[in-house]
Amino acid sequence: MDVDSETAAIKGVAYMDGRWMNLSEAAVPILDRGFVRSDATYDVAHVWKGRFFRLKDHVERFQASMAGLRMSLPLTGHQIADIMIECASRSGLRDAYVQVTCTRGMPPAGTRDPRLCRNRLYAFAQPFVWIADEAQRRDGLRMILSRTQRIPPESLDQRIKNFHWLDLTMGIFEAYDRDATIALLPAADGTVTEGPGFNVFVVRNGTLATPARGMFEGITRRTVMEIAEALQMRVEVRGVHAREVAEADEIFISSTAGGIMPVVNYEGRSVRDGRPGALTRRIEELYWARHEEPALSTPVPYAD
Repeated sequence: MDVDSETAAIKGVAYMDGRWMNLSEAAVPILDRGFVRSDATYDVAHVWKGRFFRLKDHVERFQASMAGLRMSLPLTGHQIADIMIECASRSGLRDAYVQVTCTRGMPPAGTRDPRLCRNRLYAFAQPFVWIADEAQRRDGLRMILSRTQRIPPESLDQRIKNFHWLDLTMGIFEAYDRDATIALLPAADGTVTEGPGFNVFVVRNGTLATPARGMFEGITRRTVMEIAEALQMRVEVRGVHAREVAEADEIFISSTAGGIMPVVNYEGRSVRDGRPGALTRRIEELYWARHEEPALSTPVPYAD
């Protein structure tokens, strides 16, 4: 496929610093610090069957990330949400991945002072993005423990969603090199953190455990913990050692890009009997059921 054909194949709508356009036409200025310095934050919500899931939570987290990086926009949370809704509406997509990004912007000529930049808002909607394909979601994922350590929170607060993905990207390459689908990145102390675009949960003796630091605190992760509480399950948010993952009864990952997905092979060995666990499937079922709850969903007003 040539470049023109690839561009034509891109479906979606973008809002670029005040202007609407087709996603295939969207571009960030080359001197924007979001591009040349990864000086940006973003958030991603999804639209499922024509409704946003937990849009308010995503916007609030986006605003918190901006504040953490000393960025600001002349927009309220409601106005940011309206732009995201408009992206989905204009795209016509009933199942969509909607990203909103704030970059530092461009400094005035002759200076590199980030305080002088006008922060910029970019947003787009594209067809729903899945971490795993249909067969992998049904049968389970193969996961490895990467040799690449996650950037430590002492260097970068991972609770702020950011574009510093080179460690995660190297983990993706390593997973493919080792005949796996996904990679989980460790911390220096032997605990695990997260993988590219997902949080991890381990189940042992009916108790859920998920890492407490060194990773992005996902909205899907939050939803899993709420579901577990409703099921009167114990959830431990703490340091999870790599050996605990290897000894787990069940492993699953959580992500806006796919929901709840089972892991059936870890480090080349089957997790229990090598099939998705019953608890994982129950949480997955309840997760998608929550998309029907009016308090958690926002309908998109499509033209048709």
